[in-house]
Amino acid sequence: MSAALPSTVRGLLAGARERGVLLFGLTPPRRSASPEQVEEIARVTLARLTPLDVDALVLYDIDDESDRNPDERPFPYLPTMDPAVFHAEHLTGWHRPTVIYRCVGKYRDSELRDWLEATDPDRVATVFVGASSGSKLVHTVLSRAHALRRDTRPELALGGVAIPERHTRGGDEHLRLLAKQERGCGFFVTQVVYDVDATKSLVSDYHYTCRERGIEPQPIVFTLSVCGSLKTLSFLKWLGVAVPRWLENALRHAEDPLTESYEQCLANARELAAFCRRLGVPFGFNVESVSIRKVEIDASVALVGRLRPLLPG
Repeated sequence: MSAALPSTVRGLLAGARERGVLLFGLTPPRRSASPEQVEEIARVTLARLTPLDVDALVLYDIDDESDRNPDERPFPYLPTMDPAVFHAEHLTGWHRPTVIYRCVGKYRDSELRDWLEATDPDRVATVFVGASSGSKLVHTVLSRAHALRRDTRPELALGGVAIPERHTRGGDEHLRLLAKQERGCGFFVTQVVYDVDATKSLVSDYHYTCRERGIEPQPIVFTLSVCGSLKTLSFLKWLGVAVPRWLENALRHAEDPLTESYEQCLANARELAAFCRRLGVPFGFNVESVSIRKVEIDASVALVGRLRPLLPG
């Protein structure tokens, strides 16, 4: 166990820059869950989190992304609880920082403003997520959400999403990061990483552009997720995660795809850690399971224990 896990968001961000950061990501319970089911999920969640050597919890805000990908979703979209409500009402036993995602297009200005005003910046940081496609009808665009946070709650730590696959397509994701940084983002969290080369290209372009502009790069947190079945693999690809062909072949033909993906996540983490150290870019890791299968969640928990030694501190 680390000697000094952060108890405030300020400590979390300072640690991210100085010694790296380790996060664990979860999806809130389904909106249709009964109060008793929600309480049981919260109990299991806290029991799973308490012994983990993580600096903060990540709670995702799930939105329907069928506008981005018309193909059939491998796992059905099921609306989930507001992560802020799950955190405030059911995870009171969690005493480390929490990063709460906000799919800002789901919320009107007034709703975002009310949440910003009510949120404790010592306990909570946030990541604002924009629309899943340019054609999606939204209540609030990302730039407007950034302005609301600046005007309403500037002390609330703000993060942004980084998508290596978008950098592969357009070569300008690093410029998106810099634009978000100018609007107040103090850290970035990637989409699930399986394509290490694409991720290194994004980090490299971001690093050198920061150097050219004379600004400090902000911490980049790499999201890792194990893949224990072909259905999970299909879901990762549906979400837009680039899985290199050689790795897809390995997972499809492995007797134990979960172990195969676990070892690849660990190898990816080692390579990204070494690369960021060489460039001097602050970094961390976020572990999540995109599947609700217990075996994949357990493997994600095990992966957390292997990542702490890879961080600078």
